[in-house]
Amino acid sequence: MSELRPAVSEPSRRPFLRAAGVSMALPWMDSLQAWTRGRFARRAEATPPARFAVLFSGNGFHGREWWARGEGAAMELGAVLRPLLPHRERLLLVRGLFNAEALKGNIHSSQTGNLLSGAPLASGGEIRSGTSIDQVLAQHLGRATKLSSLVLGCEKSNPSVHKNYSMLYSSHISWSSPTTPTPLEIYPALAFDRLFREDAEKSDVSVLDAVRGEASSVRTRLGGEDQRKLDEYLESVREIERRVQGLGQPVDRGGFTPALLAPDRERPTDGLPAGIDEHMRLMCDLLVLAFRTDTTRLVTLKLNNDHSSLRFPHLGVDYMIHHLLSHSDTPDWLKVNQFFLEQLAYIASQLAATTEGDATTLDRTILLYLSSMRTGNHDADDLPVAVLGGQALGVRGGRSLDYRADPQRQMCRLYLSIARRMGVGLEGFGDAREGLAEI
Repeated sequence: MSELRPAVSEPSRRPFLRAAGVSMALPWMDSLQAWTRGRFARRAEATPPARFAVLFSGNGFHGREWWARGEGAAMELGAVLRPLLPHRERLLLVRGLFNAEALKGNIHSSQTGNLLSGAPLASGGEIRSGTSIDQVLAQHLGRATKLSSLVLGCEKSNPSVHKNYSMLYSSHISWSSPTTPTPLEIYPALAFDRLFREDAEKSDVSVLDAVRGEASSVRTRLGGEDQRKLDEYLESVREIERRVQGLGQPVDRGGFTPALLAPDRERPTDGLPAGIDEHMRLMCDLLVLAFRTDTTRLVTLKLNNDHSSLRFPHLGVDYMIHHLLSHSDTPDWLKVNQFFLEQLAYIASQLAATTEGDATTLDRTILLYLSSMRTGNHDADDLPVAVLGGQALGVRGGRSLDYRADPQRQMCRLYLSIARRMGVGLEGFGDAREGLAEI
């Protein structure tokens, strides 16, 4: 029998539905919070939590189309950023920041491995970087949730060496320690299990079937609006569960049709979706679900590697891999750029559609999108940075900031500011000792 109770190790006392092998956190709901405060008054949170997610794509963007002009609802955006137009009043675009250590090595690996730490990198095949900001925050905030952080990706790690630097640097942006990249989950089904399951051997049982009785009991304690929110949440879990259960099955996708006597491409293996568009969207949905359930408050999503080998047949761009496309500002390169920014826009829309108290989930979430170079020409001294959301945490959107003339323009100053917005006061981080006053 399932039981509604807070996880015993969680200071936040976020209610969970539990059953054999299943642990499902419930989303923030006003009437549920009132009820749990009555039962666990000394440990309940007074306000919904702050959250932080980093999205990364490698190889930079179109050289002439990453820009913003104006402010607020009148802000104009370059073509790369146009998917973010519906969110421009929550968007903060930042120019001029860089990591000095990234300019001391070669390209790709030495520009990516310290992107979230600003640390020096070891060369010659040795692995040594620095603990990334997401994992530093996880050390401070991770005990409040089931998972201290969630690290997702859409492209496998590359273990080779490029220009005397390990390509593991190009494949990982999250580092648990200077010598340990945080384990990267690229399989949607396994990421789903991490969110909801306690026992992998019981994975043949639907998580919703396992907690159905307790979910029905909880519903009777909610107000009308929160009943609707609970129903939508449970349906979203069911939908994602159906999708991950269907991975690896024959599908009609770009010519791969089960009815063919001899399919014209191999069946997807290892539970990965057939197309990168489906893969990315599933990972975006899992990020949203992780935040809505408060299973974690810290997520990194690496959409691809730096020096990436991804192709994009769903865009009609299947003749060249991502890395080679990045070396020329073609219409196809712009099309790929916009596809990546569409993932950020989708996450923002999903988070903006749910409320927690007097704000949306997006207002309580800082989404940071960045790449390890501005364009495919490896220019890492002016990194592309977009911050979306976080208004309830004090971030003011509808602006663009330019630090190119500032002699103290370390990326790590941005991370210190974000840590402060998350409620973590760091004395310093990487090569910075103070944050950016404008953020």
